Amino acid sequence: MKPLLKTTLGRNLHLTAFADRPAMGAAAADLVHHEVTQCAARSRPCRIVFGCAPSQDDFFAALRRQASAAPAAWRNVEVFHMDDYIGFEASHPQSFRRYLHAHFLSAVNVRAFHPIRGEAPDAAAEAHRYESLLRATPIDIVCLGFGENGHIAFNDPHVADFDDPVWVKLVTIDEACRQQQVNDGCFPRLADVPRQAATITLPVFSHAGLLCGVVPTVRKAQAVRNALLGPIGPHCPASLLRLHPRAHLFLDHDAASLLPDLQTTPAAAG
Repeated sequence: MKPLLKTTLGRNLHLTAFADRPAMGAAAADLVHHEVTQCAARSRPCRIVFGCAPSQDDFFAALRRQASAAPAAWRNVEVFHMDDYIGFEASHPQSFRRYLHAHFLSAVNVRAFHPIRGEAPDAAAEAHRYESLLRATPIDIVCLGFGENGHIAFNDPHVADFDDPVWVKLVTIDEACRQQQVNDGCFPRLADVPRQAATITLPVFSHAGLLCGVVPTVRKAQAVRNALLGPIGPHCPASLLRLHPRAHLFLDHDAASLLPDLQTTPAAAG
């Protein structure tokens, strides 16, 4: 499908907006699958960090099809995820590990999956363990979404640090982010959303070889505008994408609806 908008921002942020979510997800999946196949011939595994949220459903549906049709390259992939709630076991309905298994890992054979163990008795030690795994060799791809408050992973504005000294930390989730979990249908009430999580930090994104963002829905439109057109800084953690040397952002029409180019032209190239 022809995109509604295609342009480049910042150092090298490639922005593409589509009319609907399936087209958005398919384009992102094409990029990630191509990157994995390019990595397949080298000696070390391809290492990918995935975000886990309903906003990623269309991306994972398309990526499952791609990986299932060409499974050999994916057998050399090591998978990480961005975050998980403290105290949640992998079997919990809202565990991000469970989401990733349901939407991708149950259908695709990868070399290894490295989970954040939310139920670990010592959460600080678990964060340190996971950081050691992430730092062991380079992260090739991070697949991410934006929060309604501009967060990436659980780096809400009040805890985001572009120069964070650690790669995994324990955070208190802010109310706007917790409300988003209700808006997404993940929890029935704000009181049900956990307050504590373990998350990768912003330097993980900065050091990754490729960032692939997938952001749908009108509820993210203001965060998208802030990230792409506002000041760069931790008040909108997603603005980090404009500093990355190799980043792609895929939007649906609703998420892109506050961008001037989309408001004035049906298609633009840059």
